Amino acid sequence: MAEKIRIAFVGLRFGRSMINQIRESANAELFDIVAVCDLDCARAQEVAAELGVRAYDEIDMLLECSDIEAIGLFTGPVGRAELIHKIIRSGKDVMTTKPFELDAYAAREVLNEAERLCRVIHMNSPSPLLSEDMRIIEDWRAKYDLGRPVACRSECWANYREAANGSWYDDPDFCPAAPIYRLGIYLINDLLLLMGEPQSVSVMQSRLFTGRPTSDNAQMGILFKNGAIANVFSSFCVNDGQQYRNSLIVNYENGTIYRNVGVMKDAEINDLAVIAQGGAVRETAESKEHSGIYQWDAFYRAVCGEDVCGAVRREAYHNQVVDGIRVVEAMRRAQGTGEMVCLA
Repeated sequence: MAEKIRIAFVGLRFGRSMINQIRESANAELFDIVAVCDLDCARAQEVAAELGVRAYDEIDMLLECSDIEAIGLFTGPVGRAELIHKIIRSGKDVMTTKPFELDAYAAREVLNEAERLCRVIHMNSPSPLLSEDMRIIEDWRAKYDLGRPVACRSECWANYREAANGSWYDDPDFCPAAPIYRLGIYLINDLLLLMGEPQSVSVMQSRLFTGRPTSDNAQMGILFKNGAIANVFSSFCVNDGQQYRNSLIVNYENGTIYRNVGVMKDAEINDLAVIAQGGAVRETAESKEHSGIYQWDAFYRAVCGEDVCGAVRREAYHNQVVDGIRVVEAMRRAQGTGEMVCLA
């Protein structure tokens, strides 16, 4: 068996579920959880006692530990880049979560520093390697000579009836167009991969059932520099038993690709189909790996020194991370105006 990476988890409100995910999967063979950290000392102590590991309520103290090789960072996105600066300067690698940051400049700076320090920063969306479903879409585009992207409609919904709790979820500056920022961020990152560089953004949103001051029903339009247009619809208001599916209809000049369109057959499987010139279904496929998953195996290999992405993919990955945040920045400016806002 390969030697395990010694990892600590920071931010246990969400990080606790990530710990459980690792412990209950094959990734338990890759990582040895040795410590946890949370500003809520009682929460840190509770989780540490459950796991039999060390507890911290200050990240600076945690980062002084020489036996820790990697950090699972699952705090909120506000100021996350500054925390990652601290982590990589302490000689540790980072797995974190979407949304990566709220500040595109800060995100670019920390990614550049990671390159200089030869440190690893991975997250689930966008993921460092193409997920199986996105790889199928890219392969079909080439195989059937689908040509330029023209348009895309994308959807993701859930059934939430939330109350305000004073967290960053309640602040429209920190959580703009909330369903899109919290769920639709996966779709934004998919669109950037498929459609190219974004140019401008518009937003519509409403509050139907939520007790939070932020929206629970939203859609966003994106205009891309190549002329393609896309729409992201995301909602916490739909109770149809099909939570969290990520649907796409991607139109190219010579065909259309569908992902998870229609009634959901299996929540664990992505259904894909391509229609090229002539109007017939040319190919169908199923994928168990979807965009937005945590690629713990790739993270493990990268921390062990393997060049998982390669220079070209790594540069594209970092650009995709930053462009996604630029879209969010524009979304935040657009959410109260109803107007198209250009990306900074």
